[in-house]
Amino acid sequence: MSQLAVESRPAIRRIAIYRHGVIVRVTHWVNAFAWIFLLMSGLNIFDAHPALYWGKQSDFARPFLSMNASDQDPTRGLTWIAGHSFDTTGWFGVSNDQNGEPEQRGFPRFMTWPADRDLATARRWHFFFAWILVVNGAIYLLSGLLNRHIARDLWPTWSDIRKIPASIFEHIRLRFPHARRYNVLQKLAYFSTALVALPLMVLTGLTMSPAMDAAFPWLLEIFGGRQSARSIHFLTATFLVLFVVVHIVMVLISGVFNNLRSMITGRYVVREESRDA
Repeated sequence: MSQLAVESRPAIRRIAIYRHGVIVRVTHWVNAFAWIFLLMSGLNIFDAHPALYWGKQSDFARPFLSMNASDQDPTRGLTWIAGHSFDTTGWFGVSNDQNGEPEQRGFPRFMTWPADRDLATARRWHFFFAWILVVNGAIYLLSGLLNRHIARDLWPTWSDIRKIPASIFEHIRLRFPHARRYNVLQKLAYFSTALVALPLMVLTGLTMSPAMDAAFPWLLEIFGGRQSARSIHFLTATFLVLFVVVHIVMVLISGVFNNLRSMITGRYVVREESRDA
């Protein structure tokens, strides 16, 4: 019986499949490059006024988030969130300048581009890479609709939704089977990022432009004012940062070489069971 059990045990074979097309791979890396400069220049812009508000006007007395120096100690950085303060000296509110001296600013200089506070230059960098992101995203979206990449690989089906508990349990146990298609958590993550968060970020960014508001006044109505749009823009950026962090962690623990190869060459190796006849 034991011999029969050994002989009937399924063998594992490795198969290389073509997972990512050229346009998906190219737009992925263009997005990654543009996103780095968008984030860092955006943080420099935020440093010009490190506070967020809801509504059409800035209520300076009641921001729902702010990063500033303490009124009692200018070397101590405080981050205020919904009326609660946190000591974030060295990171947010107060950090060291190029000479190692403490200065009041929202985000430290190593997180921003350019490093020094320069609103005009940061805005030019931000707008330049924003348009790269928009054009790149439009190419990805159009291509994904034409070749059914979005419908086939990103759109979660009801069958996928029913697998959410099982997929969560697999991730908790750090089990990542190499499958031909994305699992449901991957689909939800990529769908919410590519088709929800990024378009929302573009629209809220446009809403902060007076010229765009004049041409499309309905943007202000949708987001409840320029200050609300700025806050949503910041929160969406925070969501995207968290997505990138989780994405990188998952790449590292589920197979760096296999994942990187698939996004460079398109080839992804899956493991499948096979039984001898």
